[in-house]
Amino acid sequence: MGVPMQFSIILQQVVNGLSLGAVYALIAVGFALIFNVLKFSNFAHGGVLGISAYAGYIAANQFKLPLIPVILVGMVTGAILAVLVELIAFRWIRLQKGQLVYFFVTSVTMLMLLEQVLIIRFGASFESYPYTLVKVRVLQFGDVTISVTYLLSLISTIIAFSGLIYVLKKTKIGIAIRAASNDLTATSLMGINVNMVIIAAFIVSGMLGGLSGVLYGISASLSPQIGQIVVKGFIASVLGGLGSLTGVAVAAVVLGVLEVFLISTIGSGLSPVVIFLLMVVFLLVRPHGFAGVSFSDKA
Repeated sequence: MGVPMQFSIILQQVVNGLSLGAVYALIAVGFALIFNVLKFSNFAHGGVLGISAYAGYIAANQFKLPLIPVILVGMVTGAILAVLVELIAFRWIRLQKGQLVYFFVTSVTMLMLLEQVLIIRFGASFESYPYTLVKVRVLQFGDVTISVTYLLSLISTIIAFSGLIYVLKKTKIGIAIRAASNDLTATSLMGINVNMVIIAAFIVSGMLGGLSGVLYGISASLSPQIGQIVVKGFIASVLGGLGSLTGVAVAAVVLGVLEVFLISTIGSGLSPVVIFLLMVVFLLVRPHGFAGVSFSDKA
């Protein structure tokens, strides 16, 4: 009896880890997408995620919208806000050919600004999505209990990532984004409107951020600092290899599984320390990440 019980506990943790990793994958892919095009780490993505999560919360709590419209509200909010961030915070730096450090400082500043907007509007207290937003809370398979919200995160991530791959490989705008990620200047010389390509990249990134914000908010609780989870997306992006969206997604899922097991064994206080140490050791051995894709900084 002990072995099956032990196996069921491990299986339970794997399911939980896959679901958490799925949300991390959405965050990391949206983060990495902008890095691939503009070659800087866009920490403002966390602010987009946070605002979108609260937009979904308002839609569910005040307007009583069901699950799918709530998710769509979050995605649309993320897309609009990401475009505004690009226009207000990044475009003038890009047009002036500013140094990478300017992009980094501005992105961190935008993250802090958007967090302060949430604090002013909602205060520092925690909020939760309505309990009735997801009708069935858990599914029971023998000794394994699967949270429906976790399952929703996993399925949504698979659908979103499949859609993203299709867009990037089969559509004109997707091919333009891939071209821009290789060489922005050459893409411009080929007659492609680079500004529109960058806007499209931010729209896609914002939609992924909005989706991940709503899913994470449903699974956990909301606070104005929810956008700081973008750090997990950054870790997954580095481990996966910032030049490969597939590698980033795989690394994010692995990170989620690892985090769940670490929390269950050594606690939530020490698990971030172990994760950062493992990241350092891994990058010493394989500096280009899982996918082994190298990249060059923006000139």
